[in-house]
Amino acid sequence: MTTNRARWFSTAMTSVILPIALLTAVMIGLGFLVTHVLVYVWPFTVEDQPVRALAALRTPALDRTSNLVSLAAYIEGIATATVVAGCVMRIAYHRWLEFLFLAAAGMAQVVIYEVTARVVVRARPPVLELDVFPPMRSFFSGHTAAAVALCGGIALVLAMHSRRRALAAAWWVMLLIIPVAVAISRMYRGMHYPSDVAASFIVGLGCVWIMQRAILVPAEQNGSHQP
Repeated sequence: MTTNRARWFSTAMTSVILPIALLTAVMIGLGFLVTHVLVYVWPFTVEDQPVRALAALRTPALDRTSNLVSLAAYIEGIATATVVAGCVMRIAYHRWLEFLFLAAAGMAQVVIYEVTARVVVRARPPVLELDVFPPMRSFFSGHTAAAVALCGGIALVLAMHSRRRALAAAWWVMLLIIPVAVAISRMYRGMHYPSDVAASFIVGLGCVWIMQRAILVPAEQNGSHQP
């Protein structure tokens, strides 16, 4: 029993904990660069302009639409989508492994966001904010990262089960449209700069990659078809 626990802990450390810690350190480092080193370097000197341009396009209809898109990436929306997608995959693939993978990728990005947002201090764009969130937590966008982790995770699972490369690529293109929409909505609502949402894609896809290596790859290598 002790040997099995030691083996499990060692595997968890090397395949999950250390990679997540490394990705968190990378994001904190990028945040430091964005907020201190590259402040007066192009394109960071002008990245408020796209946010201002989007804010200038605001209308009541677009405000409502952007709010709906953002709500889909809130904790409630992401949790609901994860459960629904996981249950569908349970029925389709006759195992809970994909559900575990999606949930783990989502939890990983939450951990990275909570740590990074508390260390990296960045003011939100200088436009009227349509949402109420802590003012100095612009880097990075948690909504966008959550959408990337979920949609990227679903796309990865579907691609792995696709027999044609063209279909696998199509899943990625179709599903990553959603995080792009979320990123645009977060900038439209005055909550993040372009570099904030760009960093979110690094986090989301990084979490998908880490959990794929930790959960899906070992199962495929062992030929696991257990529920």
